[in-house]
Amino acid sequence: MAENLLDRKFDTSAPNQVWVGDITYLATKTGWVYLVVLLDLFSRKVVGWSLQQHMQTELCLQALHQAVATRRPGPGLVHHSDRGSQYTSDDYQAALEAIGAIPSMSRKGNCWDNAVAESFFGTLEQELVLQQEELWPDEAAARAAVGEYIHRFYNQRRRHSTLGQLSPVQFEAAHRVVEAAAA
Repeated sequence: MAENLLDRKFDTSAPNQVWVGDITYLATKTGWVYLVVLLDLFSRKVVGWSLQQHMQTELCLQALHQAVATRRPGPGLVHHSDRGSQYTSDDYQAALEAIGAIPSMSRKGNCWDNAVAESFFGTLEQELVLQQEELWPDEAAARAAVGEYIHRFYNQRRRHSTLGQLSPVQFEAAHRVVEAAAA
């Protein structure tokens, strides 16, 4: 098991230093589906996600592969999660090692150690799930709704108090401008 390297320090100075991940479940008319997200702690941006009818390691690996493909983090990225079997599996740990990521895990049974990921799920619940008039008909409908929420609203337009009332995309763009000016 990995140590808790994050230790509730939720501020970073640049993108791709720390990603946090977690899994939740959502109801559909045909049963539960499971959603995994990876957020960049710097901007709170969802950098990878996957939704399936199972919560096996492959669910988490899909989100990780998506995040790596779009963000291309360098070695030393801290990857923080809980101690779930998906994250502690040999396959997931090998995938982290292959990209040079350093695993960090919450203390046993301590959701506060992964508060940013937990907060995202609370926000998703309030802003998407509870706004539905009825359950999604199936996994495909849930995936479409979650994808729309993440890509069109949460990452692009949702303002965050920890980001000076900017969206994750706006916050990262402002950071790039500051970096370019300093170069």
